[in-house]
Amino acid sequence: MKLKTKHLLSINDLSGSEIMGIMKMSQSIKKAKKHPQPLKGMALGMIFQKPSTRTRVSFEVGMFQLGGHALYLSSNDIQLKRGETIPDTARTLSRYVDGIIARVFAHQDVVDLARYGSVPVINALSDYEHPCQTLADLLTIYEKRKTLKNLKITYVGDGNNVAHSLMLGAVKVGSHVAVATPKGYEPHREIVRLTIDEAKKTKVNVTVTNDPVEAAKDADVIYTDVWASMGQESEHEKRVQIFKPYQINRALLSHARKDVLVMHCLPAHRGEEITEDVLEGKHSVVWDEAENRLHTQKAVMWLLMK
Repeated sequence: MKLKTKHLLSINDLSGSEIMGIMKMSQSIKKAKKHPQPLKGMALGMIFQKPSTRTRVSFEVGMFQLGGHALYLSSNDIQLKRGETIPDTARTLSRYVDGIIARVFAHQDVVDLARYGSVPVINALSDYEHPCQTLADLLTIYEKRKTLKNLKITYVGDGNNVAHSLMLGAVKVGSHVAVATPKGYEPHREIVRLTIDEAKKTKVNVTVTNDPVEAAKDADVIYTDVWASMGQESEHEKRVQIFKPYQINRALLSHARKDVLVMHCLPAHRGEEITEDVLEGKHSVVWDEAENRLHTQKAVMWLLMK
């Protein structure tokens, strides 16, 4: 398959059929007995303003398995910390590497990397979206349910970057979406608008509420994330008090379908946004979800860089 986009900055860069195509390709890569090496001799620049276990390891291992080499570039390794601009960094790196992934605070940084660079750019997390996570999430659900059509995917917690990409991606592939957050922590209005627009095309429902029980009712999937993301540490104690009614626990799961899948993008704060027994329970698919970051990102790098 071929993607229409040169970059992956937002899950909205992909059509529903392209998302399904990436998932099918990811499954083929996952099942392959030998690692194909379409990116042999190529280099990936990995800009990390925020550290991460899963993002770094999955991209680095994935690039190695595809035959290429990955360069980890923290803020201390490149000149961004000393005032070099994103456009100048993009222009320079494009002369050395064949692709760039960036895990950044501001979404505008990945936009500028794509605008001023000449190689494919992949958003490995920004404050606005996390498209790579959503591709792994949807693959995990598809593996467990054999379809994405007319499932109800519920997100409970902070209306953050993970929620944004999940909402958009889910409706594009024909799933209903419900999001429950405390007042004042709803998803960005523009994301809600885009999600509703996409939902009209695929004829699915979108619910944004402050009631976690309403969102969880008859859910096929219940998803959560940490209540205070990186950079919000000073708000942690305040958020714990506000978000307590939004914990994923047995009581909330009782409103969902009996075979509900429980998902979390990790790292998890056990006892806060999700209880230990649910995270380790029979409904949890978080470790498959984490593994699938590797396979979906390999598919994306293969499609964009080759």
